Amino acid sequence: MNTPDAPPDTSRPLRRRSTALIAAGLAAVLLGPLGNATAVARTERPTPTACPERLAAKARCYTGQDADGAHYAIAVPARWNGSLVVHAHGGPDLGDSSDPARSTDDLARWAVMVDEGYAWAGSSYRRGGYGTRMAAADTENVRRLFVAEFGPPGRTYVHGQSWGGNVAAKVVETYGSRPGAYDGALLTSGVLGGGSRGYDYRVDLRVVYQYYCRNHPRPSEPQYPLWQGLRAGSTMTSEGLRARLQECTGHTSAPEDRTALQQRNLDDILSVTGIPERSLESHLRFATFTFRDLVSNRLGGRNPFGNRGVRYTGSHDDQALDAGVERFTADPTARRDLSYDSDLTGRISLPVLTLHAIGDPTAFVEHEAAYRDTLRGAGRAGDLVQTFTTETEHSALSDSEYAGSLAALDRWVRSGSRPTARSVAASCTTFDRTYGSGCFYDDGFRPQAYASRVRPRPGGLSWPAMTAAQERAWSRIPGVGIAP
Repeated sequence: MNTPDAPPDTSRPLRRRSTALIAAGLAAVLLGPLGNATAVARTERPTPTACPERLAAKARCYTGQDADGAHYAIAVPARWNGSLVVHAHGGPDLGDSSDPARSTDDLARWAVMVDEGYAWAGSSYRRGGYGTRMAAADTENVRRLFVAEFGPPGRTYVHGQSWGGNVAAKVVETYGSRPGAYDGALLTSGVLGGGSRGYDYRVDLRVVYQYYCRNHPRPSEPQYPLWQGLRAGSTMTSEGLRARLQECTGHTSAPEDRTALQQRNLDDILSVTGIPERSLESHLRFATFTFRDLVSNRLGGRNPFGNRGVRYTGSHDDQALDAGVERFTADPTARRDLSYDSDLTGRISLPVLTLHAIGDPTAFVEHEAAYRDTLRGAGRAGDLVQTFTTETEHSALSDSEYAGSLAALDRWVRSGSRPTARSVAASCTTFDRTYGSGCFYDDGFRPQAYASRVRPRPGGLSWPAMTAAQERAWSRIPGVGIAP
């Protein structure tokens, strides 16, 4: 049997566990963070399947579906180093059920981790739509399933990308202190400001867009408060939203082909919100469709957002804008439930390494400042190392950097010696000899405070957004949070 200090003997072929042991492991009951007992006794055994092309000759791959309906994918390399990466995907996706392609697609996307000798397990989550604690529970489920099938890894690391960074950070806080569960975390391009503050710039986009464009909804259409994102019965599609954005701003047209009004609208929206032009449409989609899911499907129509007291500036006429945008105040219970579900307390007990592109157009790099201040406020800043690159993408950073980051985290866990941003950057060149995807670190960069990029709401300058004491108190309220 593996122990934390002794990885398995990989000179022998991988042997799957006996039926009796698997049955015993899968018969365990997981107590989820929402207080729901999640039985995994009915979980499908991992079924051998074709690996992504990049891993076809390097690993054995498996898929299945757990008792809660979450599809999952697993890969075990032929030259397994004995450790496991449990992956939390981004999004959230908005389908009604678990998408089996999501975990297999992510396995292909982060195949570099299997190339580096780590086993990999990822859940597609039991449903689409918002639910950070639900996604964290499903991530923990796939870890336990891996252990029941293949035995305890020497070390286990949780990796989260984008919203999955929020999910993985929640995994660390919820399950990280359990013996034998996780040894460290790698958070990449993470949405680390939590739900109660992490989407405020999209709230601002929603109201500023409507002030200028008046077409979402149009005056002739049923009206609704903008914090809903989109009214529950609307049949608007992403294509329809894109057409309205184009109508108002000409964002897909060359500048010379836009009308003067379109150009002014576009300039004002971008200047006031700070959102890059190339990601304007994706942010507006989130502030439309994901907000609708969050409000209508997860919070029973209650409003978790507010913008009273926010001053909007940067337009050609700030006084008119500030007086004209729609204003609203969050329902305290809705804000509490969103905070409980997705905000972070900073109470961690594991090494956490982050990697973030300075020019990330989706999860602004200032999310890292929010996480830094969250851990500092909880007295856990010594468990965090943050690294930054000059890249300008959100979802696809350099393979050399992913490989080097994982290796740096592993050395930290094994040796107890905390790395620095400079040492992580320096080590990347070793991995770039293999992957050739480049190393773009800026080891002197330090993000400004979250409030420097996102207009704070009253009381929104202190971190953590949810203290450990608040979390404990709220956990005693029946039905608190977002249902899985």
